[in-house]
Amino acid sequence: MNIELTDSLRERAARHAALADPARLRIVDMLTLGDLSPKELQAELGMPSNLLSHHLRALEGAGLIMRQRSEADKRRSYFRLATGALDGLVPGTEHGAHRILFVCTRNSARSQLATALWRQVSEIPATSAGTHPADRIAQGATEVALRHGLELTGLAPRSLEQVARDGDFIVTVCDNAHEELTELDGIHWSVPDPLRLDTGAAFEDAYLDIARRVQGLAPRLHAA
Repeated sequence: MNIELTDSLRERAARHAALADPARLRIVDMLTLGDLSPKELQAELGMPSNLLSHHLRALEGAGLIMRQRSEADKRRSYFRLATGALDGLVPGTEHGAHRILFVCTRNSARSQLATALWRQVSEIPATSAGTHPADRIAQGATEVALRHGLELTGLAPRSLEQVARDGDFIVTVCDNAHEELTELDGIHWSVPDPLRLDTGAAFEDAYLDIARRVQGLAPRLHAA
């Protein structure tokens, strides 16, 4: 047996050990859908903060989850699944949806990319909206979409009030929108805003992050 196989087995064993606890397995199940802050996890699980911290440290130590600071409220952080953490272990289809609604603040980049990527992999309809929509799609989003063959035609920025309807499966892709819409029922993807740097690399990173998440979520949903 070579060293690579031994290391792989040890890594898998550590992940299985971390997931053996019911509370930690529940945390990971929730994070397969979107990112959550410790406060949001605590509310969902109904457990003391010190116990939640223990479980989160165990999952981080096993390489299953990672922490990311909020771009909106710097005192807040979100937990997300580490890339490839659950290869071969992701839960199956569980949720029905009539339509997917991707929401960000300006509705000028991340939400359009998410909508276009979703339309490539799922028959469930998808659209996007913003809490404070911009006048036009960001140039960087248009350029990264062109590089990857994504179609953004018909996805001009629109307000959430114009677009949202009952039965939407809502995905916020912006920390500001998620933290503004505290009563909104849905899931959250803490995708860094590429317009903060406004570089080709920043938009490419956002595209890759969203593409990975879309590929992970699509098999979990079925048309309601």
